[in-house]
Amino acid sequence: MNNIVITGDSTCDLSPELRERYNISILPLGVTLGDKTFKDGVDIVPDDIYAHHAKTGELPKTTAANVGECIDFFKPFVDDGKTVIHFTISSSMSSTYSNACLAAEEFENVYVIDCANLSTGSGLLVINAAEMAMKGIEAKEIVEKIEKMKPCVDASFVIDSLEYLHKGGRCSALAMLGANLLKLKPCIEVKNGAMGVGKKYRGKFAEVLMTYTKERIGDGSDIDLDRIFVTHAGCDTEIVQSVVDLVKELAPFKEVFLTRAGCTVSSHCGANTLGVLFVRKHPVE
Repeated sequence: MNNIVITGDSTCDLSPELRERYNISILPLGVTLGDKTFKDGVDIVPDDIYAHHAKTGELPKTTAANVGECIDFFKPFVDDGKTVIHFTISSSMSSTYSNACLAAEEFENVYVIDCANLSTGSGLLVINAAEMAMKGIEAKEIVEKIEKMKPCVDASFVIDSLEYLHKGGRCSALAMLGANLLKLKPCIEVKNGAMGVGKKYRGKFAEVLMTYTKERIGDGSDIDLDRIFVTHAGCDTEIVQSVVDLVKELAPFKEVFLTRAGCTVSSHCGANTLGVLFVRKHPVE
């Protein structure tokens, strides 16, 4: 492996096992509950958010890593002679990217990539970069390859309830009422760096997830079969396992990673959210 270190912010939702496997360091974002601010994944986890919401009805506020925090994060790697390639949540969702860019100006060998995504949609890019670094590919070439890969990431989630999106100002009361009456489960897709509503499914959550998974993967012919993520926010273990089993039946993925969504996705979507995320061979339309 060359002298490159791959880093990301906590929104990439990589498990401790994957971070260790690929030697990835994480910069936590802030999560504020009431009058206290915590570090995502360090001293707060999604279940804390759900408990706080159930008790108070309040949603947390997520905050970007500021410029000073980014500088402090990059400096030890640079001082150790490393070149840093740092990945951030979509710049249209957070100021984390712009802050990291300002911090990178203080150093000669720090590259910052706007994932134009979130959760393991970003995580897929981080892992690909780590694999390239392990093969000895130079930093500039890694950045170029990742930029070409970004439009090919297929990231989506199905949400059981619109309550969190509604309280967060991302869904009108009328839309929420209609969805609840019709038992609609919207698919949230990430396109061009922003979240939007795709297909709206109807029925029980477990059954909807089966249909959603089959439709996203299709025959698998346009998918990079190296890996796929099944990422969820507090779903029933049997439901999650049924999705994992279905994914393995639908296409011969080399690896199927099961991960828990971190505080950022959980703050926006709430519990009972699940997505299958992978890389296509061509840009997502």
